[in-house]
Amino acid sequence: MTTTSWPDGRLIAFDTETTGTDWATDRIVAACVALVGAGREPEIATWLVNPGVEIPQAATAVHGITTDQARADGRDPATVLGEITDWLGLQMDGGWPLVVFNARFDLTLLDRECRRYDLPTLPDRLLSRELAPVIDPLVLDKQVQPYRRGSRQLPDLCAHWQVRHDKQHDPNADAFAAARLAWRIGRTYPHLGAMELDALHALQVERAAQQAASLQAYRRRTDPTAHIEGRWPYVPQTINSPEGKQS
Repeated sequence: MTTTSWPDGRLIAFDTETTGTDWATDRIVAACVALVGAGREPEIATWLVNPGVEIPQAATAVHGITTDQARADGRDPATVLGEITDWLGLQMDGGWPLVVFNARFDLTLLDRECRRYDLPTLPDRLLSRELAPVIDPLVLDKQVQPYRRGSRQLPDLCAHWQVRHDKQHDPNADAFAAARLAWRIGRTYPHLGAMELDALHALQVERAAQQAASLQAYRRRTDPTAHIEGRWPYVPQTINSPEGKQS
């Protein structure tokens, strides 16, 4: 692990655009991995994927990628998934944290996509076999300012924390925005910025579970069957794993 305070070190920012919000069935159509920070120039890789299925109009309305565009210009998903997990694994094994906004969704979807094509998952590619350390600005924001009202979508958090966000639902811009949010929160709350990455990861595991339990209790006031997934940074696939849409 690096001995540099994590906001001053290199961050691996990751983001995807997808066919929908169900990690069990939806597909990645675009992705970005950006290595940023530490006073060095960013290193950026982006991918456009032909997911092999129709991209719903509702998804196209969000990110602008059509089925025709993906078929014409997108690459084979298995090849892309191998490249993404190779690069993420290499950099994480080098000691840098992975920054993902709403990590539970993106990282679970990445896991299911790898399994769909019988590829090694990201944890499989890591020396530790554990998907860590991860930094999720959404979890940290709810931790440090739990009672703040208003939306906690990425653009709204960028506005609140006064960080740059160039274009909503563009994987490159969203990845950079997530890294800037993580940096800002770590700087604004020095006790978080000074934490060892393993301890910061463990804190988020605990807080994400607490946040999910609180939201589930609230929703069960009107829907006794409401379920909010609490596992983080991704939901391992097991026989009893509840699959479905992100909350």
